[in-house]
Amino acid sequence: MSAGNVTPRGTARTDAAREHLWMHFTRHSTFADGGEVPIIVRGEGAHVYDAAGKEYLDGLAGLFTVQVGHGRTELAEAASRQAQQLAFFPLWSYAHPTAIDLAERLAHEAPGDLDRVFFTSGGGEAVEAAWKLAKQYFKLVGKPTKHKVISRAIAYHGTTAGALSITGIPEVKAPFEPLVPGGFRAPNTNLYRAPEHLRDDPKAFGRWAADRIGEAIEFEGADTVAAVFVEPVQNAGGCFPPPPGYFERLREICDEHDVLLVSDETICAFGRIGELFACKDFDYVPDIITCAKGLTSGYSPLGAMIASSRLFEPFAHGDTSFAHGYTFGGHPVSCAVAMENLDIFEREGLVQHVHENAPHFRGALERLLDLPIVGDVRGAGFFYGIELVKDRHTRETFSGEEAERLLRGFLSPALFEAGLYCRADDRGDPVIQLAPPLIIGPREFDDIEQRLRGVLTEAWARL
Repeated sequence: MSAGNVTPRGTARTDAAREHLWMHFTRHSTFADGGEVPIIVRGEGAHVYDAAGKEYLDGLAGLFTVQVGHGRTELAEAASRQAQQLAFFPLWSYAHPTAIDLAERLAHEAPGDLDRVFFTSGGGEAVEAAWKLAKQYFKLVGKPTKHKVISRAIAYHGTTAGALSITGIPEVKAPFEPLVPGGFRAPNTNLYRAPEHLRDDPKAFGRWAADRIGEAIEFEGADTVAAVFVEPVQNAGGCFPPPPGYFERLREICDEHDVLLVSDETICAFGRIGELFACKDFDYVPDIITCAKGLTSGYSPLGAMIASSRLFEPFAHGDTSFAHGYTFGGHPVSCAVAMENLDIFEREGLVQHVHENAPHFRGALERLLDLPIVGDVRGAGFFYGIELVKDRHTRETFSGEEAERLLRGFLSPALFEAGLYCRADDRGDPVIQLAPPLIIGPREFDDIEQRLRGVLTEAWARL
């Protein structure tokens, strides 16, 4: 065993991981009886490498995060410079230069009057902050009963108590109930699973889906609903893009009922769809943006809630404050990394690169539609889901037992063995999700398609 694969105490790292590391969203029984824990030790560009030296194409950008690719020394150097100058100081009634500079930069990139930036450590914390802000804002403007939130079925918005209440995945919530009261669900924008009479009319489906949110607001009582939380492209369930006219109608509904529209861009911001903020890709102006992940390309933890000047106004005078914060929110090192990350976006033209190459990515993935197991390919930008079915003509999905056997029993390990790191997900119907680093192009798209083709062909043969 090489020295690089043992801990400082001399234990094999895979053994130490099995015995001491509590991994996130992980079935640890998978590694019982000596099962090997995959250990990723290095990244370069669009590839990562395990402890044995095997190369994998990173088809998920770590976790929808590493926009500029792995191994960027510029980001490591930015972190080092800042840590030597000011390693830490909180934003609790104080400020530091990197937080000021980044807040100004994000405010100028955000649409409309979204010009107040509240930093967090990640996306779930940003969602938590947004709900708390919505509640306090309406109390301050004389509408104290407005506290509920409408979100969409199968949508994921985080794991903290409030964010989990907004999340629409029942099996993720059930172990931790009762949760924070006030979260309610409406249909999502999965056109593939839309009512049959709407499947061939995306615009009509978009109107229908938006109106269901309006219906939910009216059912709960507009005087009790504070906000609607939606992702520009919904992640969980497999990349549901908005139908034409959807956000235009949703904006009308929120304005009609004095409900805040929160664009949760934890995944979709910073080039994942195209623009730095995906609400610009779909031409709507929310009241709040929540973001994280690609803000630093994952090189340091950071999230943000960006709010409109209207929402800040009640906090701008008197003795009112937003009594909320995080020790590491707006960490000086993370803010310095974010500034350098955004410099890379500008120097290398990554927004334009995504716009130019997104059609090629879609085209490569749509070639998989000739496989009988592939029912739908959907998404936008560099963010796609491939839905798997038993019958393409009837759109019949897999039973829970079949999905378990297909995804966890075969697809996840087979894709990894094929040198492609991505996600096989069954929150909703079984899908494969792809969100590669934004630096890749047609050669890597073809590589992804070929690796997927081999594994999916074998999966169909095993059914």
